[in-house]
Amino acid sequence: MSLKLLVSFIALFCVQHAVYAQKDSVVFKGYPVVAHTDTLFHIKNKLGSLSASERAERTSSRVEALSEDLLFVPDSLITVNDSTLIGIVYKGDVLMSISKADADSVKMDKEVMAKAYQEIIINNINNYRKETNVTELLKRAGLGLLIIIVLGICIYFLNKYSNKFNSWLSFKLHKRIGHIKIKDYELIDRKRELIIISKFLNLIKIVVILLLVYLTLPFIFRLFPWTKPWSDSLISFALNPLKNIFSSIIDFFPNLIAIAVIVGVFHYVKKAIRFLAQEVENERLKINGFYPDWAKPTFNIVKILLNAFMLVMIWPYIPGSDLAIFKGVSVFLGILISFGSSSAISNGVAGMVITYMRPFRIGDVVKIGDTTGAVLEKSLLVTRVKTIKNEIITIPNSAILNGNTVNYTSMSNNEGLIIHSTLTLGYDIPWTKIHELLINAALATEGVIKDRAPFVLQTSLDDWYVSYQLNAYISDPSIMAIIYSEMHKNIHEAFDEAGVEIMSPHYQAIRDGNESTVRAKN
Repeated sequence: MSLKLLVSFIALFCVQHAVYAQKDSVVFKGYPVVAHTDTLFHIKNKLGSLSASERAERTSSRVEALSEDLLFVPDSLITVNDSTLIGIVYKGDVLMSISKADADSVKMDKEVMAKAYQEIIINNINNYRKETNVTELLKRAGLGLLIIIVLGICIYFLNKYSNKFNSWLSFKLHKRIGHIKIKDYELIDRKRELIIISKFLNLIKIVVILLLVYLTLPFIFRLFPWTKPWSDSLISFALNPLKNIFSSIIDFFPNLIAIAVIVGVFHYVKKAIRFLAQEVENERLKINGFYPDWAKPTFNIVKILLNAFMLVMIWPYIPGSDLAIFKGVSVFLGILISFGSSSAISNGVAGMVITYMRPFRIGDVVKIGDTTGAVLEKSLLVTRVKTIKNEIITIPNSAILNGNTVNYTSMSNNEGLIIHSTLTLGYDIPWTKIHELLINAALATEGVIKDRAPFVLQTSLDDWYVSYQLNAYISDPSIMAIIYSEMHKNIHEAFDEAGVEIMSPHYQAIRDGNESTVRAKN
């Protein structure tokens, strides 16, 4: 290598180093001169009426055109120096001109810069002509064909032995694997489990084959100068996402630590509150004015509020939370939930209010509207009641809050629940006798409290009859319907035994010889 050529390569290195060193310090980096996907150098200054970008485009097109010239002679590419410019010329055709401003922009001598660019262009043309030589192309085509054959052989053996391995593994695991169950439900039986394992192995095989093909294509594309950009694109498709993912993970790591700390703090705060709620629910911890059955729903409300507050705190640390599309989707979902769950929200609020009003508890016998039965479930949205006919009726909490609720159990546990029944009898029957018969019938009824005497109220004095209301105390409202039935039967029998006819006074007044309704004695 001559001393002149060595100086040119040193100058070339200095030019490239100067260009790349300025990338981070200046905004303008220059326009690249590109020939056959290779960047030769950069042009940063205009010359005459030509801008820097136009100079770079013209130089690129002339270098590419020169490389297609089959009669190209490297020694004919020379530098011509005049008073102001140095031109790189090939047989009278100027490829580019270098001014003093070009040399000053990279802090080099103008002649040294011209010689360096001349050597860069010659080397690029020689490399391209060597790569596009027919003999070279045939060699590379043969190498590419060999790579494809090797790839095909690898895929063939991979497919063959993966199928054998799949069959062998299924045979070995047939008697060893068991069933996957969730409690008593068999989620996946043995046959399905083997099918899932087989499909998973086939999926791995397909992924490996696609990976082999993807890794092989860049090598084949790089064999030919026209397909080199495809190779670079394939590599960038795989490497750029991985690089971005890795960079994002590194950048997200401090935020991840912050999120972990916030979640950890809230986790232990909720555990402490859960412990206090369990202590209150089990009545080991007593708070004046706070009932044990409030502990669990109060904890659920506090947990929801804490989770919402935790989400607000970690939201700024979530990647993409500040993007406009993220905010738009969040607003849309919020509006959708608000409009679509108005009734659910009203029932939820009513459920919380009912919890702290304590109109009933699980197991209480209540009357809600026209429904009477025992409370089976009391959730945030609905209350379920089981009637005496074994009907399960679901009542929205908002309907309970807006209506009247009668709790039969609350009084039966303390003073006893009063059940009542009304009869209308004529003025011809002494009221003392009626009182006696009604009270005796009540005392003879199973389920009526004997320690607390039944009593009779005369609720009205009408034109034809007197209304007698029998009242009796019971302690078990769950069998209230049976007690009513038994008491009515006893009243009927008591009045029959006493010869007192339970008949409408209107009918008695116009009787024309019809038989009495009183049962005849034997």
